[in-house]
Amino acid sequence: MHFAQALIAAFAGLAIAHPTGLEKRQSLPPVLSANDETVLQLALYLEHLEFNLYSGGINNFNEQQYEAEGFPPGFRDNVALIAQHEGTHIQTITAILEKAGKTPVPSCTYTFPYDSPTSFVDLANMVTSTGIGAFLGAGELLQDNDALLTAATSILTVESRHDAFLRAGVKGSPFPTAFDTALTAVFAYNIAQMFIVECPQQLSFPILPKLTLESPAPEPDLMPPVAAGTTLKFSFDPSKFFVAVDPNAPLYIGIINSITNVTYEKVTSCGTGCATVPVPKGAAGVAFAILTTFDDKAALTEDQLAQFGALAGPAEIVLS
Repeated sequence: MHFAQALIAAFAGLAIAHPTGLEKRQSLPPVLSANDETVLQLALYLEHLEFNLYSGGINNFNEQQYEAEGFPPGFRDNVALIAQHEGTHIQTITAILEKAGKTPVPSCTYTFPYDSPTSFVDLANMVTSTGIGAFLGAGELLQDNDALLTAATSILTVESRHDAFLRAGVKGSPFPTAFDTALTAVFAYNIAQMFIVECPQQLSFPILPKLTLESPAPEPDLMPPVAAGTTLKFSFDPSKFFVAVDPNAPLYIGIINSITNVTYEKVTSCGTGCATVPVPKGAAGVAFAILTTFDDKAALTEDQLAQFGALAGPAEIVLS
Protein backbone atom coordinates (compact mmCIF):
# COMPACT_ATOMS: atom_id res chain seq x y z
CA MET A 1 0.00 0.00 0.00
CA HIS A 2 1.31 3.39 -0.89
CA PHE A 3 1.06 5.41 2.32
CA ALA A 4 4.35 7.28 2.00
CA GLN A 5 3.66 10.47 0.06
CA ALA A 6 0.50 11.35 1.94
CA LEU A 7 1.80 10.30 5.34
CA ILE A 8 4.85 12.53 4.97
CA ALA A 9 2.55 15.49 4.51
CA ALA A 10 0.24 14.43 7.31
CA PHE A 11 3.15 13.95 9.72
CA ALA A 12 5.44 16.70 8.48
CA GLY A 13 5.91 17.77 12.10
CA LEU A 14 7.80 14.54 12.74
CA ALA A 15 10.70 15.97 10.70
CA ILE A 16 11.04 12.97 8.41
CA ALA A 17 13.49 13.70 5.61
CA HIS A 18 12.15 13.60 2.06
CA PRO A 19 14.27 14.31 -1.03
CA THR A 20 11.72 16.50 -2.80
CA GLY A 21 11.17 18.82 0.17
CA LEU A 22 7.79 19.92 1.47
CA GLU A 23 6.47 23.24 2.60
CA LYS A 24 6.42 23.46 6.37
CA ARG A 25 3.00 22.64 7.71
CA GLN A 26 1.45 22.70 11.13
CA SER A 27 3.36 20.34 13.41
CA LEU A 28 1.65 17.25 14.69
CA PRO A 29 2.78 15.52 17.88
CA PRO A 30 4.62 12.19 17.41
CA VAL A 31 1.82 10.23 19.09
CA LEU A 32 -0.10 7.37 17.54
CA SER A 33 -3.26 5.82 18.94
CA ALA A 34 -3.58 2.05 19.10
CA ASN A 35 -5.69 2.12 15.93
CA ASP A 36 -3.16 4.33 14.13
CA GLU A 37 -0.36 1.93 15.01
CA THR A 38 -2.43 -1.07 13.89
CA VAL A 39 -3.00 0.48 10.46
CA LEU A 40 0.63 1.57 10.05
CA GLN A 41 2.06 -1.79 11.13
CA LEU A 42 -0.24 -3.64 8.71
CA ALA A 43 0.70 -1.15 5.98
CA LEU A 44 4.40 -1.81 6.66
CA TYR A 45 3.78 -5.57 6.72
CA LEU A 46 2.17 -5.37 3.27
CA GLU A 47 4.81 -2.95 1.95
CA HIS A 48 7.56 -5.45 2.82
CA LEU A 49 5.64 -8.11 0.90
CA GLU A 50 5.10 -5.85 -2.12
CA PHE A 51 8.72 -4.70 -2.17
CA ASN A 52 9.93 -8.30 -2.28
CA LEU A 53 7.35 -9.22 -4.93
CA TYR A 54 8.21 -6.34 -7.27
CA SER A 55 11.94 -6.76 -6.70
CA GLY A 56 11.59 -10.34 -7.90
CA GLY A 57 9.75 -9.14 -11.00
CA ILE A 58 12.85 -7.11 -11.87
CA ASN A 59 15.60 -9.47 -10.73
CA ASN A 60 14.14 -12.59 -12.35
CA PHE A 61 13.25 -11.26 -15.81
CA ASN A 62 14.99 -8.92 -18.25
CA GLU A 63 13.45 -6.47 -20.73
CA GLN A 64 13.64 -8.98 -23.59
CA GLN A 65 11.66 -11.55 -21.61
CA TYR A 66 8.93 -9.01 -20.88
CA GLU A 67 8.70 -7.95 -24.52
CA ALA A 68 8.72 -11.57 -25.71
CA GLU A 69 5.47 -12.09 -23.77
CA GLY A 70 3.81 -9.06 -25.32
CA PHE A 71 4.52 -6.34 -22.76
CA PRO A 72 5.31 -2.91 -24.26
CA PRO A 73 8.83 -1.47 -24.21
CA GLY A 74 9.53 0.19 -20.86
CA PHE A 75 7.05 -1.94 -18.90
CA ARG A 76 9.84 -3.50 -16.84
CA ASP A 77 11.21 -0.02 -16.07
CA ASN A 78 7.88 0.92 -14.52
CA VAL A 79 7.87 -2.30 -12.48
CA ALA A 80 11.30 -1.24 -11.23
CA LEU A 81 9.91 2.18 -10.33
CA ILE A 82 7.10 0.55 -8.33
CA ALA A 83 9.69 -1.52 -6.47
CA GLN A 84 11.67 1.65 -5.75
CA HIS A 85 8.51 3.32 -4.42
CA GLU A 86 7.88 0.36 -2.13
CA GLY A 87 11.36 0.68 -0.67
CA THR A 88 10.77 4.38 0.01
CA HIS A 89 7.43 3.58 1.62
CA ILE A 90 9.09 1.08 3.95
CA GLN A 91 11.66 3.67 5.03
CA THR A 92 8.97 6.32 5.57
CA ILE A 93 6.53 4.21 7.59
CA THR A 94 9.43 2.83 9.62
CA ALA A 95 10.55 6.36 10.45
CA ILE A 96 7.03 7.40 11.49
CA LEU A 97 6.68 4.42 13.83
CA GLU A 98 10.14 4.87 15.33
CA LYS A 99 9.55 8.58 15.87
CA ALA A 100 6.43 7.65 17.86
CA GLY A 101 8.42 5.16 19.94
CA LYS A 102 7.02 2.07 18.22
CA THR A 103 8.97 -0.93 16.96
CA PRO A 104 8.32 -1.43 13.22
CA VAL A 105 7.46 -4.94 12.08
CA PRO A 106 10.42 -6.44 10.14
CA SER A 107 10.41 -8.08 6.72
CA CYS A 108 9.58 -11.77 6.39
CA THR A 109 10.85 -14.54 4.10
CA TYR A 110 8.54 -14.92 1.09
CA THR A 111 7.73 -17.29 -1.72
CA PHE A 112 5.80 -16.18 -4.81
CA PRO A 113 4.22 -18.63 -7.28
CA TYR A 114 5.22 -17.17 -10.66
CA ASP A 115 7.57 -18.42 -13.36
CA SER A 116 7.19 -15.87 -16.16
CA PRO A 117 6.61 -12.13 -16.61
CA THR A 118 2.91 -12.77 -17.28
CA SER A 119 2.34 -14.91 -14.20
CA PHE A 120 4.30 -12.35 -12.16
CA VAL A 121 2.04 -9.50 -13.34
CA ASP A 122 -1.11 -11.57 -12.70
CA LEU A 123 0.11 -12.23 -9.15
CA ALA A 124 1.05 -8.58 -8.66
CA ASN A 125 -2.49 -7.61 -9.69
CA MET A 126 -3.90 -9.90 -7.00
CA VAL A 127 -1.54 -8.56 -4.33
CA THR A 128 -2.25 -4.95 -5.30
CA SER A 129 -5.99 -5.64 -5.16
CA THR A 130 -5.46 -6.84 -1.59
CA GLY A 131 -3.63 -3.59 -0.82
CA ILE A 132 -6.49 -1.54 -2.24
CA GLY A 133 -8.96 -3.56 -0.19
CA ALA A 134 -6.91 -3.05 2.98
CA PHE A 135 -6.78 0.70 2.33
CA LEU A 136 -10.55 0.86 1.95
CA GLY A 137 -11.10 -1.25 5.03
CA ALA A 138 -8.71 0.83 7.17
CA GLY A 139 -10.98 3.87 7.14
CA GLU A 140 -13.04 2.83 10.16
CA LEU A 141 -9.84 2.30 12.19
CA LEU A 142 -8.69 5.86 11.48
CA GLN A 143 -11.74 7.79 12.66
CA ASP A 144 -9.72 9.18 15.59
CA ASN A 145 -7.05 10.70 13.32
CA ASP A 146 -8.38 13.00 10.61
CA ALA A 147 -4.92 13.70 9.20
CA LEU A 148 -4.07 10.03 8.80
CA LEU A 149 -7.52 9.24 7.41
CA THR A 150 -7.15 11.97 4.80
CA ALA A 151 -3.65 10.77 3.97
CA ALA A 152 -4.76 7.17 3.55
CA THR A 153 -7.75 7.96 1.36
CA SER A 154 -5.80 10.42 -0.78
CA ILE A 155 -3.38 7.76 -2.02
CA LEU A 156 -6.05 5.28 -3.08
CA THR A 157 -5.85 6.88 -6.52
CA VAL A 158 -2.15 5.96 -6.71
CA GLU A 159 -2.90 2.35 -5.71
CA SER A 160 -5.53 2.21 -8.41
CA ARG A 161 -3.16 3.59 -11.06
CA HIS A 162 -0.63 0.90 -10.21
CA ASP A 163 -3.32 -1.76 -10.49
CA ALA A 164 -4.60 -0.31 -13.77
CA PHE A 165 -1.05 -0.32 -15.15
CA LEU A 166 -0.60 -3.99 -14.28
CA ARG A 167 -3.95 -5.02 -15.72
CA ALA A 168 -3.39 -3.09 -18.93
CA GLY A 169 -0.02 -4.82 -19.25
CA VAL A 170 -1.74 -8.19 -19.66
CA LYS A 171 -4.40 -6.61 -21.91
CA GLY A 172 -7.11 -6.83 -19.27
CA SER A 173 -9.52 -4.04 -18.48
CA PRO A 174 -7.78 -1.47 -16.24
CA PHE A 175 -11.13 -0.77 -14.53
CA PRO A 176 -13.25 -3.96 -14.51
CA THR A 177 -15.77 -2.77 -11.91
CA ALA A 178 -17.44 0.44 -10.80
CA PHE A 179 -16.37 -0.17 -7.18
CA ASP A 180 -13.42 -1.80 -5.43
CA THR A 181 -13.78 -4.32 -2.60
CA ALA A 182 -12.88 -3.34 0.96
CA LEU A 183 -11.11 -5.85 3.21
CA THR A 184 -10.91 -6.01 6.98
CA ALA A 185 -7.41 -5.96 8.46
CA VAL A 186 -7.82 -9.61 9.51
CA PHE A 187 -8.64 -10.74 5.98
CA ALA A 188 -5.91 -8.63 4.33
CA TYR A 189 -3.39 -10.04 6.81
CA ASN A 190 -4.48 -13.59 6.05
CA ILE A 191 -4.18 -13.06 2.29
CA ALA A 192 -0.55 -12.09 2.92
CA GLN A 193 0.07 -15.42 4.70
CA MET A 194 -0.23 -17.18 1.34
CA PHE A 195 3.23 -15.88 0.41
CA ILE A 196 5.07 -16.03 3.74
CA VAL A 197 7.55 -18.78 4.58
CA GLU A 198 8.49 -17.45 8.01
CA CYS A 199 8.45 -14.17 9.93
CA PRO A 200 10.67 -12.98 12.78
CA GLN A 201 7.61 -11.16 14.13
CA GLN A 202 3.94 -11.50 13.29
CA LEU A 203 1.21 -8.97 13.96
CA SER A 204 -1.52 -9.58 16.53
CA PHE A 205 -4.20 -10.66 14.05
CA PRO A 206 -5.52 -14.23 14.08
CA ILE A 207 -4.25 -16.49 11.31
CA LEU A 208 -7.24 -18.35 9.93
CA PRO A 209 -7.27 -21.87 8.43
CA LYS A 210 -6.57 -21.78 4.71
CA LEU A 211 -9.22 -21.82 2.02
CA THR A 212 -7.73 -22.55 -1.40
CA LEU A 213 -9.38 -21.83 -4.74
CA GLU A 214 -8.71 -24.91 -6.86
CA SER A 215 -10.58 -23.81 -10.01
CA PRO A 216 -11.11 -22.00 -12.22
CA ALA A 217 -7.71 -20.37 -12.65
CA PRO A 218 -7.91 -16.82 -14.05
CA GLU A 219 -7.22 -16.41 -17.74
CA PRO A 220 -3.68 -15.07 -18.43
CA ASP A 221 -5.16 -11.84 -19.85
CA LEU A 222 -8.00 -11.71 -17.27
CA MET A 223 -10.51 -12.09 -20.08
CA PRO A 224 -13.22 -13.19 -20.64
CA PRO A 225 -14.91 -12.53 -17.30
CA VAL A 226 -15.91 -15.54 -15.21
CA ALA A 227 -19.63 -15.93 -15.90
CA ALA A 228 -22.29 -16.03 -13.20
CA GLY A 229 -23.10 -19.64 -12.37
CA THR A 230 -19.56 -20.87 -13.11
CA THR A 231 -18.56 -23.45 -10.51
CA LEU A 232 -15.90 -22.38 -8.02
CA LYS A 233 -14.08 -25.27 -6.35
CA PHE A 234 -12.37 -24.80 -2.98
CA SER A 235 -10.30 -27.01 -0.69
CA PHE A 236 -9.80 -26.74 3.07
CA ASP A 237 -8.79 -28.84 6.09
CA PRO A 238 -11.71 -29.36 8.54
CA SER A 239 -9.28 -30.48 11.25
CA LYS A 240 -7.86 -26.94 11.35
CA PHE A 241 -11.16 -25.23 12.22
CA PHE A 242 -11.07 -23.19 15.42
CA VAL A 243 -14.52 -24.44 16.43
CA ALA A 244 -16.22 -27.82 16.30
CA VAL A 245 -18.53 -28.15 13.31
CA ASP A 246 -21.17 -30.85 12.88
CA PRO A 247 -20.06 -32.80 9.77
CA ASN A 248 -23.70 -32.89 8.66
CA ALA A 249 -24.27 -29.16 9.10
CA PRO A 250 -24.55 -27.12 5.89
CA LEU A 251 -21.63 -24.90 4.98
CA TYR A 252 -21.64 -21.68 3.00
CA ILE A 253 -19.18 -19.57 1.07
CA GLY A 254 -19.49 -15.86 1.76
CA ILE A 255 -18.44 -13.87 -1.32
CA ILE A 256 -17.13 -10.38 -0.52
CA ASN A 257 -17.31 -8.25 -3.64
CA SER A 258 -17.67 -4.55 -4.41
CA ILE A 259 -19.60 -2.42 -1.89
CA THR A 260 -22.59 -4.72 -1.51
CA ASN A 261 -23.23 -6.91 1.51
CA VAL A 262 -21.65 -10.36 1.62
CA THR A 263 -23.35 -12.83 -0.76
CA TYR A 264 -23.82 -16.30 0.69
CA GLU A 265 -23.86 -19.45 -1.45
CA LYS A 266 -24.64 -22.90 -0.02
CA VAL A 267 -21.79 -25.34 -0.48
CA THR A 268 -22.10 -28.52 -2.49
CA SER A 269 -19.68 -31.03 -1.02
CA CYS A 270 -17.24 -32.75 -3.37
CA GLY A 271 -15.64 -34.81 -0.61
CA THR A 272 -13.95 -34.16 2.72
CA GLY A 273 -12.40 -30.70 2.62
CA CYS A 274 -13.83 -30.00 -0.82
CA ALA A 275 -16.59 -27.53 -1.64
CA THR A 276 -18.16 -26.03 -4.74
CA VAL A 277 -20.43 -23.00 -5.20
CA PRO A 278 -21.61 -21.04 -8.24
CA VAL A 279 -20.33 -17.54 -8.96
CA PRO A 280 -23.16 -15.26 -7.77
CA LYS A 281 -24.88 -13.01 -10.28
CA GLY A 282 -23.30 -9.55 -10.49
CA ALA A 283 -19.91 -10.57 -9.06
CA ALA A 284 -16.98 -9.07 -10.99
CA GLY A 285 -13.41 -7.84 -10.66
CA VAL A 286 -11.66 -9.29 -7.61
CA ALA A 287 -13.68 -11.00 -4.88
CA PHE A 288 -12.80 -12.77 -1.64
CA ALA A 289 -14.33 -16.01 -0.37
CA ILE A 290 -14.87 -17.08 3.25
CA LEU A 291 -16.01 -20.53 4.41
CA THR A 292 -18.67 -20.21 7.13
CA THR A 293 -21.64 -21.90 8.78
CA PHE A 294 -23.70 -18.70 8.41
CA ASP A 295 -26.08 -18.09 5.53
CA ASP A 296 -27.90 -15.10 4.06
CA LYS A 297 -30.54 -15.28 6.82
CA ALA A 298 -27.86 -14.41 9.39
CA ALA A 299 -26.64 -11.66 7.03
CA LEU A 300 -23.28 -11.22 8.76
CA THR A 301 -21.27 -8.25 7.60
CA GLU A 302 -17.64 -8.64 6.56
CA ASP A 303 -16.55 -7.32 9.97
CA GLN A 304 -18.70 -9.89 11.74
CA LEU A 305 -17.35 -12.67 9.54
CA ALA A 306 -13.82 -11.59 10.45
CA GLN A 307 -14.64 -11.41 14.15
CA PHE A 308 -16.39 -14.74 14.66
CA GLY A 309 -17.96 -16.17 11.49
CA ALA A 310 -15.03 -17.45 9.41
CA LEU A 311 -14.09 -21.13 9.40
CA ALA A 312 -11.41 -20.67 6.74
CA GLY A 313 -10.20 -18.08 4.27
CA PRO A 314 -10.13 -15.75 2.62
CA ALA A 315 -9.43 -17.06 -0.85
CA GLU A 316 -8.94 -14.41 -3.54
CA ILE A 317 -10.93 -14.86 -6.74
CA VAL A 318 -10.11 -12.95 -9.95
CA LEU A 319 -13.42 -12.87 -11.82
CA SER A 320 -12.55 -10.32 -14.52
